[in-house]
Amino acid sequence: MITDHHPIKKHPWIIVAVILLLGIGIKTLLLATDRLPFNADEAVVGLMAAHILDGELPVFFWGQSYMGSLDALFVAGAFLLLGKSVLAIRCVQILLFCGTIVTTYQLGYRIIGKVEAGWIAALLMAVPTVNVTLYSTISLGGYGEALFIGNLILLACLQVMDKNTWHGWLLLGFLTGLGVWVNGITLVYSIPAVCICFFYLIKKKWRMSAPMLLGRLGLLTFAFIVGALPWWIYGFQYGFTSLISELSGSVIAYPEVGFFQGLGNRIVSFLLFGLTVIFGFRPSWEIRWLLLPLLPLVFIIWVIILTGFLKQMKTIPGLLARGILLWLIILCLITGFILTPFGNDPSGRYFLPVSVVLSIMTGAFLSLPPRFGNWRLSILGLLILYNLGGTAQCWLKYPPGFTTQFDSSTIYDHRDRHDLISFLQDNSLKRGYTTYWIAYPLAFLSEEQLIFIPRLPYHRDYRYTERDDRYPLYRQMVSASDDVAYITARQDWLDDYLRDQFALLGVEWRESKIGDFTIFYRLSRLVHPQEIGLGVTTGNQ
Repeated sequence: MITDHHPIKKHPWIIVAVILLLGIGIKTLLLATDRLPFNADEAVVGLMAAHILDGELPVFFWGQSYMGSLDALFVAGAFLLLGKSVLAIRCVQILLFCGTIVTTYQLGYRIIGKVEAGWIAALLMAVPTVNVTLYSTISLGGYGEALFIGNLILLACLQVMDKNTWHGWLLLGFLTGLGVWVNGITLVYSIPAVCICFFYLIKKKWRMSAPMLLGRLGLLTFAFIVGALPWWIYGFQYGFTSLISELSGSVIAYPEVGFFQGLGNRIVSFLLFGLTVIFGFRPSWEIRWLLLPLLPLVFIIWVIILTGFLKQMKTIPGLLARGILLWLIILCLITGFILTPFGNDPSGRYFLPVSVVLSIMTGAFLSLPPRFGNWRLSILGLLILYNLGGTAQCWLKYPPGFTTQFDSSTIYDHRDRHDLISFLQDNSLKRGYTTYWIAYPLAFLSEEQLIFIPRLPYHRDYRYTERDDRYPLYRQMVSASDDVAYITARQDWLDDYLRDQFALLGVEWRESKIGDFTIFYRLSRLVHPQEIGLGVTTGNQ
């Protein structure tokens, strides 16, 4: 490793800048080669941003009150600078991820006390697992912000642990409140951080008197209310029941089973699907092992790192409390995953905070005693190689490339979407019905000329939720139209259903195929989905 007297240690940010360039380079390559399809959630963010520029001010992500509109506000700013485009949306995410990399360096340095630890942590975030690469490049409404805010919460926590300053408490409270509004997943940072800080106050370091303790609590509470002000205003206007319910995962689909069976299912889901995504052994959207020959060796390395960090916590002065903070984040996330309906969603986005923690732990293990000489560089090199190899493997397999879709019935070749838009515009087919995953990208890419609301199911068992139809104005526009079309994508079962239902009604229609898309249009009379048994919530969503 670099000695304490090496000139580079006088300018540690030079290394951080190089790491940032590396991370940006990987994302630039993925975007330049179009390996990240534009998804529906991302399109909703773009549409919200466009409407913000037109004077609207949504408090939450359309149809979901557990993610605030901060991401859309940032994207609106990007639209002003760069114009309305998919690239502008993703530039926001790249900038946020740069912030996450920088703050990960700061956390590694401050927790461990060595710049090498910060560099290693930052490098593992800049060249991350496939899961982190995916969710730090595309937008889902606030996960990029959540990672950045989560790191800031931890830095504020360290400030309180070290100096117990009043502004540290204010910052911790404000960031905790802001995180609750922006994305509830930030609670996995703020709950451990607040608990550790109050432990320090009461037992560990300062043993403050009751009045002083109440004073710190007052600062924290005041700042929390200010940080979460949009959340509070919305709650007083529309009620807090839905806000709290959605924070606990009510929007996530889950089977109607008993509590203990559901608990068991979520534990199995975490062990089989969660852990393999966290360590980058597979993509979050499919069961496919990445770099299988190296996988066992990488697994052993992670076991060595985690057990080694536990030993360091007992032997390195000052590391115990900071190590407990990191482990509490992991424990809080796992507990939330297992005990709430969020655990019924196999999406890898819920595991993003663990990646930051693992990067910091790795920085500690490789920079603190006991040391392994050049083996440390070999371990770091192998982890970076594995992450890069997994990313390359997913890059080569297109479609789907890097996708947020984990249900095969929702994955289609997005390269045909512009041909679809041209076809619809050439035939004056501007209103109609489709699935959630087609509707909003179509609206954004056509600059809202083509409004097809999501009233068709995308599950093979025809489950559907009206929550997918997120924007009332679009619904009104389609309802007022006297000519509608239907669009599906790689859904032969739904195509057959539509043909059968149209035939039963004696309706004539035309049908065209464009890549993976099927368009039903020129219906001889107006047919809405409810008339053929679709478009109404069915099953557990």
